[in-house]
Amino acid sequence: YNSQGGGDDSDDAIADAWARATACTVIPGHDVVSSGGHNMNNIFGRREGQGLGPDAWKRLQKLMRGYHRFNNSSIGQSGNTDEERQSHGDENVYTIENSIASLSHMNVSPDGTTKLLLKMKKDGLEVESVIIPWFDKGFSTLCVSSQVGCRQGCTFCATGRMGKLRSLSTDEILVQVYYASKVRRVVGNIVCARDHFLPKVDNIVFMGMGEPADNAEAVVRAVNVMVDRRLFGLAQSKVTISTIAPNPSAFHTLGQAPAYLAWSVHAIDDQVRRRLVPTSMNTMEELRCALVNALKSRTSKLRRTMLEVVLVAGVNDSDEDAERLADFSKKILNDVERSKVVVNLIPYNSIDHPTYRTPSMERILAFQKIIVGGGLLCYVRTTRGDNESAACGQLATKKMRPKSELLE
Repeated sequence: YNSQGGGDDSDDAIADAWARATACTVIPGHDVVSSGGHNMNNIFGRREGQGLGPDAWKRLQKLMRGYHRFNNSSIGQSGNTDEERQSHGDENVYTIENSIASLSHMNVSPDGTTKLLLKMKKDGLEVESVIIPWFDKGFSTLCVSSQVGCRQGCTFCATGRMGKLRSLSTDEILVQVYYASKVRRVVGNIVCARDHFLPKVDNIVFMGMGEPADNAEAVVRAVNVMVDRRLFGLAQSKVTISTIAPNPSAFHTLGQAPAYLAWSVHAIDDQVRRRLVPTSMNTMEELRCALVNALKSRTSKLRRTMLEVVLVAGVNDSDEDAERLADFSKKILNDVERSKVVVNLIPYNSIDHPTYRTPSMERILAFQKIIVGGGLLCYVRTTRGDNESAACGQLATKKMRPKSELLE
């Protein structure tokens, strides 16, 4: 925001990108009409009456100047100090874009799934986050990243092929929520090809790039900001941290965050799990005991946990695999009073692995039937955004984009 009110220059670029993807027509200076014939006049115009007051604006800029000095970000990199800017008559205006991260690219799938590519101001590295709209439920889920790349090397995951470049700071995690909210605000009144609005982001999952346990301190701090009523104001039940559990202590460390825990188990058999997660060093029984201890230390409201399994044909989708998973899940329920376990089955999304294939829907449903027959809740995750490489396991930044490529 600027001190006089109104929007910023990237609003129009976001609106244009969304309109192109959802069959709306944008003509500068004219009415905007969606594919359904809705009049979209003025929704791309500047926001009115949302500017900060002078005192608030000055305080915000003071904080941002301190942020720049502390992080040695854009000013230090460009060689322009505050004094040099002032001597050239430049106005010191600090924004999210020139302090933390900028939105460099946005892809929208036909189902409304929106992948955001954010360029970190610190070093130009990029991360992806994904907005998944649930039109029938009236809200969107935001899948956030905690690292640039990942060192866990899961063989079914594109991010694992990148390796770990670095962890994100708390601000770099939270800026993903900021941009998701901004995109939703800009396109919230645009009717897409299916005549749906992009619903409000009301659910956060740490299931993007990176392993949260390898960046636990920043992740826990970010979650505390997300659920603070004075800040992002999300309910604790609306934030989920998913971990591969690289070691038993991961559950205790991440359990300090006021959010649900999810565990990417993928297989109960230790040998099969090491095939899928080559960095596994502990047995599944060791990890299960650690999860049980972590859940026991939490409030009853946060004793709900999700066990996630990426199903790969011929690898971990047999009836025997399902029976092991059902027994494993029931042990957690029996060991933790007032707990709740939900099994989430994720059909493998192709990343061009030479042998991995997606199981047939018949096989997936048979697997689910065994889990449900064991008295457990079990859902099959709907694949969203796979045509834009935005589905689970497909997130990977393929290249560094130049500044001129903003939202192109």
